[in-house]
Amino acid sequence: MLRSTAIALSLAANLLLPAQLPAASVPAPDFTLSGPQGGVELQKYRGRVVYLDFWASWCTPCRKSFPWMNTLQQRYADDGLVVLAINLDQDTAAARRFLDKYPASFTVAFDPDGSVAERYDLKGMPSSYLIDRQGKLVMSHVGFRTSDADRLEARIKAQLEH
Repeated sequence: MLRSTAIALSLAANLLLPAQLPAASVPAPDFTLSGPQGGVELQKYRGRVVYLDFWASWCTPCRKSFPWMNTLQQRYADDGLVVLAINLDQDTAAARRFLDKYPASFTVAFDPDGSVAERYDLKGMPSSYLIDRQGKLVMSHVGFRTSDADRLEARIKAQLEH
């Protein structure tokens, strides 16, 4: 009984804790999507560090991550950071309503059929990926808590200094 309780607690902890999966040397899957500002192509940002975030209008933690991503974009754009946020709502009108409430000062794209999300093997919402200047995945993270922000920002800063 004690062993099954320990296993259950371990599984629950893994579901609650954000996944920090190093993905060094794995090329980030390329994509081309439409967005409110026009077409969005990942390869266009080669040579820059990309913080790629997958979100949805129904995602409660996304409401907290958007102001943080706005700050990141403003703080580090001159150092080579690009924040890209890919919405997964099937109805882009829902995404646009979200953006009316939580404006984005970064690039937004729509993936209503989830094809790009599938290529990134999403594990939860929101999910984010850090892509280095060479187009390689260097970090993935599931979920967003304000307590995650400092650790995520440190990883971003480290990539910008490369």
